[in-house]
Amino acid sequence: MTLRKVLIANRGEIARRIARACHELGIAVAAVYSDVDEGAPWAREADEAWPLHGSAAADTYLNQDKLLAVAAACRADAVHPGYGFLSENADFAAACARHGLVFVGPTPEAMRALGSKAAARALAEAHHVPVVPGIDGLNKSDDELATAAATIGYPVLIKASAGGGGKGMRVVGGPEELRDALQAARREAQSAFGDPHVLLEKYFTRVHHVEVQVLGDAHGNLLHLYERECSIQRRHQKIIEESPSPTVGGNENLREAITAAAVRLARAAGYSSAGTVEFIVADGEFYFLEMNTRLQVEHPVTESLTGIDLVTWQLRIAAGEALPFAQSDIPRRGHAIECRVYAEEPATGFLPSIGEIALYARPSGPGVRVDDGIESGSAVSPYYDPMLAKVITWGQDRAEAIRKMERALRETIVLGVATNVGYLGDILAHPEFTAGHTSTNFLAEHMPGWRSPSGVSEEEWIAAAVWEAIGTTEGKPQATAGGRQVYDPWEAARGWRNVT
Repeated sequence: MTLRKVLIANRGEIARRIARACHELGIAVAAVYSDVDEGAPWAREADEAWPLHGSAAADTYLNQDKLLAVAAACRADAVHPGYGFLSENADFAAACARHGLVFVGPTPEAMRALGSKAAARALAEAHHVPVVPGIDGLNKSDDELATAAATIGYPVLIKASAGGGGKGMRVVGGPEELRDALQAARREAQSAFGDPHVLLEKYFTRVHHVEVQVLGDAHGNLLHLYERECSIQRRHQKIIEESPSPTVGGNENLREAITAAAVRLARAAGYSSAGTVEFIVADGEFYFLEMNTRLQVEHPVTESLTGIDLVTWQLRIAAGEALPFAQSDIPRRGHAIECRVYAEEPATGFLPSIGEIALYARPSGPGVRVDDGIESGSAVSPYYDPMLAKVITWGQDRAEAIRKMERALRETIVLGVATNVGYLGDILAHPEFTAGHTSTNFLAEHMPGWRSPSGVSEEEWIAAAVWEAIGTTEGKPQATAGGRQVYDPWEAARGWRNVT
C-alpha cells in the first residue's frame, strides 16, 4: 500500500512533527486548524490546510464528523491522530476504516483491549505481567470496596478506568476518607470520560514511573525500544522524561524483565504501531500501570537514544511494511532528556498563562533538539493544553545530557506569557536530581513554594526585546540585551550595498 496524503488530526508541535516525517517519506500533508489557530506554523507548512470553524476542542479537534469530512474533501489516504484528542478513541479509528481511511495507529480491537484500565489489568494478570494489588470497582458497593481497601492496606488509590491525566483519581489515607473519595472520583470520571467505573489499588508512597516503548507491525513483529523514566510529575502530568531510567540504571535483570513484560502484554493484545506500556517501580519491584495506545509526548527521548524514527515507522507500518530489524539490532546509545515547556506560572499554582508570544527563540547546538508549534506572534489560548515546546538533549552520559539541557533552557526565550523554563532549570540543578533520585514525590519534597529568582519584570524583558529588534536611529550604536554596543553599517541605509 502507498500512502499519498495524510490528514493530521491534531495541532501544535505534534502536528508539525508528523508533517515533517510525512514529507521525508514523500507523503503530502493536509493540516487542520481551529479559528484561534489560523495562520499557525503547522498549518502554513502543510501542503494544504483546512479550517474546522470553532475554538473549543469539542467543536474542532475532537469533532469526528468534521475531521472525516475534511479527510473526504482533501482525498486523504490516512489519518494520523498524534497524541491526545482522538488518538486513543477506538470508535474514531473504526470510523476511519469505514470511510476507507487508514488510521495511523493500532487497530480498534487492540485499543479497546488496552484502553480500559480494568480490561488492561485483567489482560496483564492473564499473561503474568505483575499488577499493583487492587480490585476492579465495577458493580462493587462501597462496603465491598471498603473491605477490599482494608485488605490491601492504606493508603489506597482510586482511579478512573477509562481515563488518564490525573482525572478521576484520588489518594485515600484512611477508611474515614474512602466513601467521599469514591463519590468524588466517580463524578469526575463520569464528567471527564462519560464512565464512572473506577479501580481501587494499593498506593505506594515512594515510586518511580518507568515506561517501555514498544513497536509492532501487522506481520507479527513486536519489539521494545528500552525504557524511559517519567517520575518528575506535577499533578500526575509528566514534565521531565529521560532514558535510560536512572532507577533501572545498571540493573540489567530488571531492564530485561520489565521490557519482556511490556512486549508480552502488547503481543497478547495483538498490538501494532507505536505504543507505551507504563509501570511503577517500588522497592525494587515493578507493577503494570496502563498502556497508552498511541505515540507519547516523550517519544523524542527514545528516538535520540536508539536512532529509530518512531513517527516514520508508524507511517510505514500503517502502509503495510514489516519491521526490517530485530530486537538485537536496536542500539542504546548515551542518555537523553526531555523538558516540556508550558505557558504557565509555577509561582502562582501553575495557572495557564494566556496571551500572545511577543518573542520566541529556540536553543540549538550539538545534541539539542526542539519540537515546537509556536513562533513570535503565536497566540496561547485557553482552549488547549498550554504546552508550547519540548526541548530534548542527548549526551554521552546522563551528566552531559543534563549540562546540555541546562544550557538549552538558558537559551530558550519566550516573552509575552509566563513559562516554566526557570522552574525546569532549577529541577535539573537540584543535587537530588543530578544524583538520579527522581521519585514521583520529587517536586513535592524538593520544590514546594518555588519562586523565580529573577528580579526582571515581564515588561522589562519585552522592552529589551523590542529594543533589540528595532535598534536605534541610522548609523548609531545599537544596544543589545547583553549591554554591548554594536555598530551596524548596514543600518545606515544610504543607498550603497556591496553585492559582488
